[in-house]
Amino acid sequence: MNQHTDTARDVYITGLRNQHAVENQAVELLERQVGRLENYPEMKGRMQEHIAESKEQARRLEQLLAEFGTSESSFKDMAMSIVGNMAAIGHSMATDEVLKNTLANFAFEHYEIAAYRSLLTLADATGHSAAESLLKQSLREEEQMAEWIAAHIAPTTLRYVQRSAAGQTAGV
Repeated sequence: MNQHTDTARDVYITGLRNQHAVENQAVELLERQVGRLENYPEMKGRMQEHIAESKEQARRLEQLLAEFGTSESSFKDMAMSIVGNMAAIGHSMATDEVLKNTLANFAFEHYEIAAYRSLLTLADATGHSAAESLLKQSLREEEQMAEWIAAHIAPTTLRYVQRSAAGQTAGV
């Protein structure tokens, strides 16, 4: 291997570990949110589906890391789980929690989309062609979730306003 390939491989492995930690963070965030969603059943259902997808994405990343004879970073996983919990707790104190979570989730999905695109580039640069289908599957799932959120920003916002105006619990 040449120095460029070695560097690309190192960056790729770090990226796989980082994304594994991000998937753990996603699971923590979504599980906390789902536990509080009472008035948005379609959102709760889709988020439960995405929790399962995120867990499968983490498993795929573990598989790819194993192909390099390494594994995820327990420290990064733990740190990102804590960050996810803190973010969810921070939003839970807001009266417009559901809106804050919707906007944050939309941004988070786009972060993951960018990360998977970068991983696909690195897989190609390192000749790790076996990763392509797994990474593309995860990318598609993230894109689908981002599209779902985008399609539900307006209805969620309007439901929040309607419930709030009626004096009903509106945030979650």
